[in-house]
Amino acid sequence: MQPSEAAPGLYEVIHARRDVRAEFTGEPVSPLVLDRVLSAAHSAPSVGLSQPWDFVIVEDRATRQAFWEHVQSEREVFAAALDGELAERFAGIKIDGVLEASLSVVVTYDPARGAPNVLGRHAIADAGLYSVCLAIENLWLACTAEGWGMGWVSFYRESFLADLLGIPASIRPVAWLCIGPVSSLQEVPDLERAGWRSRLPLSAVVHHERWGLRDPSGVPASPNLSRR
Repeated sequence: MQPSEAAPGLYEVIHARRDVRAEFTGEPVSPLVLDRVLSAAHSAPSVGLSQPWDFVIVEDRATRQAFWEHVQSEREVFAAALDGELAERFAGIKIDGVLEASLSVVVTYDPARGAPNVLGRHAIADAGLYSVCLAIENLWLACTAEGWGMGWVSFYRESFLADLLGIPASIRPVAWLCIGPVSSLQEVPDLERAGWRSRLPLSAVVHHERWGLRDPSGVPASPNLSRR
């Protein structure tokens, strides 16, 4: 198959991907499909081929309940910092699908894997962490391609999650991901529909040759742009 023939399908999956909260059905997952999406994650590029990720599959209801309760307490911490209209908007936003999803996958980062000579990490210490994020994105796209949803939960303390799952002190928990079949995927992301934030246009984040030059002709984004 030529790249031009494969590209539309790839782009469709990329643009269909959503951070799922409310649409999980809780249906049992196919072990074969789970293996496929995890294999896609494990196929991600990594600095120095270190593959510094691990995947902890969490299905136990009691474990998920304990994590969900922690998430709700952290939600309250964040909500307490909001005022007025922003507080009202946040009150209507669902932040997780921990209990509704079929299962969860916790992705971790092991900085010692491949160390001490991780090719390409000597100058950028976080390159290993970036590699883990690439694996997460692969997993997200694979779930979308399979008709599943995935939601990244970020309202938690890393120390709590490490204790909950018995993760060694040398390993960093990076993401709690809710995964499974969904009733549908929203066309518009949740936070946009809730009025929390709007997606920036591509033109707002593309620079040409140097920071702040938005136009290929060399016109700066602002007349006050400093060009040191």
